[in-house]
Amino acid sequence: MTTRYKTRGFIFKKADRDEADRSFSIFTEDFGRLEIFAKAIRKINSKLRAGIDVFYFSDVEFICGKNKKTLTDAAAISNVGNIINDSKKIEVAKKISVAIDDFVRGQEKDELIFNLLNEVFLKINSQEFKIKNYELAYFYFFWNFLSVLGYHPEILKCAVCREKLNPYNIYFSNKHGGIICKKCVSFDKDALKINSDVVKILRLILKKDWQTLSKLKIELSSQNLLIKISDNYYKYVLPVSLSGSNKI
Repeated sequence: MTTRYKTRGFIFKKADRDEADRSFSIFTEDFGRLEIFAKAIRKINSKLRAGIDVFYFSDVEFICGKNKKTLTDAAAISNVGNIINDSKKIEVAKKISVAIDDFVRGQEKDELIFNLLNEVFLKINSQEFKIKNYELAYFYFFWNFLSVLGYHPEILKCAVCREKLNPYNIYFSNKHGGIICKKCVSFDKDALKINSDVVKILRLILKKDWQTLSKLKIELSSQNLLIKISDNYYKYVLPVSLSGSNKI
């Protein structure tokens, strides 16, 4: 007798196969990342079409064969119209999906990641989602995501000497995993000078203080710094993360 598995998950990637098939990459509550094959789902009369698509949170049912997992049922948990009808929200959803695809390669349950995805997508899919800078939603996800993976940045003290930070002479060091002081910048020639506003934003993000974060007015210079250190840390941590993961 074939065993059917049920779980719920976030669909972050899809790819067309043959004439009418499709595969989905799903981060699930019970199994972590899964690659699930959907037979003939692209046909107009497919009963599965309405229940699963990229950026959906869906209840899914599947069976396991020798070489692949096959979708047998899917039901969307909530309507994602507030995302797919807003280009800015789509960009946030795309960036989060790429991060999941890049950093999570093995099938391993992780409740913290699932809950973080659920939290962020509930926010951006809400009609009440109001924020001056939509990309902050991505940074909120990204830095908390890396923290769950074990790459929580040091933002309270100098990551090298552990002394109190001077808000006027601070740098972000990928090498040392966080903020370092002027005295220690010689230990990392690639450290990027930042300002106290960026530190404030990172602290709010990692405290998960969304209420305060969403009301911030961020100057362009600080926004550009946040983008730069986030992109740099992403590229620095990614190879390290994958070297320790098990691919499916």
